[in-house]
Amino acid sequence: MSLIERLSFNQITVDPWSLEQAVHQCSRCGITQIGVWRHKLDDDAAWASALIRDADLRVSSLCRGGWFSAPTVQERRARIADNRVAIEQAVILGARVLVIVAGPAHGQTLDDAQATVLDGLHEILPDAEKAGIILGIEPLHPMYAAERSVVVTLRQANDMAEQLSSPAA
Repeated sequence: MSLIERLSFNQITVDPWSLEQAVHQCSRCGITQIGVWRHKLDDDAAWASALIRDADLRVSSLCRGGWFSAPTVQERRARIADNRVAIEQAVILGARVLVIVAGPAHGQTLDDAQATVLDGLHEILPDAEKAGIILGIEPLHPMYAAERSVVVTLRQANDMAEQLSSPAA
């Protein structure tokens, strides 16, 4: 497999572009894989999947799931449900990986927020396993801890994956 065949273009790098523009440019440049972002799907993963397949591209990953911590129990339940939708979208797109961005602490201590993330992952893990989707826990730079992710090191991400004890993590 050549280097260009292993390359995947992360759609967020051209966020102002539509999905159609990103797919067209990847195809034009010989890039065979794209990392798709959910906000570009226009709530229609089947349409997006057809668009991508018609351009002879594959979806390497779907970004993003996660954001498990929430200020209220109702919001947390909604976020779990949204992660299940993301798993379904990943299946439709043919993505092997759903990228998990943990989300902020929402007033919890860092340890409690990380426990909330792990609980959320445990909750959606059976759905991912059944669908054959890998939950790729993405650590972000520590400067994003307050607003985007309480998982800020590879060790934290790997420890969570190990605690899930599943090929889907």
